[in-house]
Amino acid sequence: MMKTFEQSNTTQPLERPTILIVDDTPENIDVLVASLSDEYTVKVALNGMKALAIAALSPRPDLILLDVMMPEMDGYDVCTQLKANPVTANIPVIFVTAKHDIKDEERGFSLGAVDYIIKPISPPIVRARVRTHLALYDQNRQLQKKVDERTKALQASQLRIIHHLGRAVEFKDNETGAHVIRMSHYARMIAQEYGGNEEWINRIFQAAPMHDVGKIGISDAILLKPGKLTPEEWEKMKLHTVYGGEIFAEDDDPMLQIAKTIALTHHEKWDGSGYPNGLKGEEIPLEGRIVAIADVLDALMSKRPYKEAWSLEASLTYIKDSAGSHFDPNLVPLLNNLTPQILSIRQQHPDKEEDIIVK
Repeated sequence: MMKTFEQSNTTQPLERPTILIVDDTPENIDVLVASLSDEYTVKVALNGMKALAIAALSPRPDLILLDVMMPEMDGYDVCTQLKANPVTANIPVIFVTAKHDIKDEERGFSLGAVDYIIKPISPPIVRARVRTHLALYDQNRQLQKKVDERTKALQASQLRIIHHLGRAVEFKDNETGAHVIRMSHYARMIAQEYGGNEEWINRIFQAAPMHDVGKIGISDAILLKPGKLTPEEWEKMKLHTVYGGEIFAEDDDPMLQIAKTIALTHHEKWDGSGYPNGLKGEEIPLEGRIVAIADVLDALMSKRPYKEAWSLEASLTYIKDSAGSHFDPNLVPLLNNLTPQILSIRQQHPDKEEDIIVK
């Protein structure tokens, strides 16, 4: 009689690796379960569809022993689907089969299997192969964990540099260092509400603080002028968007390409009255339209030497009234769901009083 399809977790420690056995023959399953159940938690599937379902469930198996010759869906098809699913793609698969032609083995390895065991099986060989591939799998997971941690550390360092660069630019203007942090969070929140993928959202978040980097090319006489700019000075001031685009023009890094787009287009307006190129509607890149809203929202809510801070309600009313003229009317409604997050960001990143006054 075939043994239980899954060993009870009540008598086995949680840290035991889990092996999924896939075979349509109960006798074959009995032999494999008997060979492995002393060291591992064992799960069993009698067909390919059941195997795919079990493999996708959490906690997922640490290794799969997969028969090739099964009805409806053979092992090759099962392996193909396992490797095509990001959730199960990294689980090691060992084919266990009576097919021993070299072409069969080549096909199995080409589909992503890590090993090939010929029936009838030898329990010591099965245990040795399983132990070896579990050790390799664990090493790969630990290595990937270290890579992920290092990547996160590098991204955090990169983001701090970006914020410092943004703040360095603001020292030449009447904004504050906290402004570039807050508006980048708002830009990310709007992008999330819009529904972009995570990679694109993060690039907007990282690039947004550099929206005004082109101001380093504007003379202090214009940037720090206490009075109203003359028409000629205003035309020079508008060139900071062009300068920002040029700063990133020669770099093909995806994030810096978005930074270029944002720097160049965040002052364009939906009705075509913005600058530097008078783009209209969806001619304006989506990233520029998102940052335009985030930038103005934070500017309205911030105290400056020439104005008091507006309330969130008043700031949102202004932006809603400007939908279709200044701002993308399809993006503005996304702010309706973001009020608590906006207030939280302002509390986490307040302006320093000296930043507001000494400008």
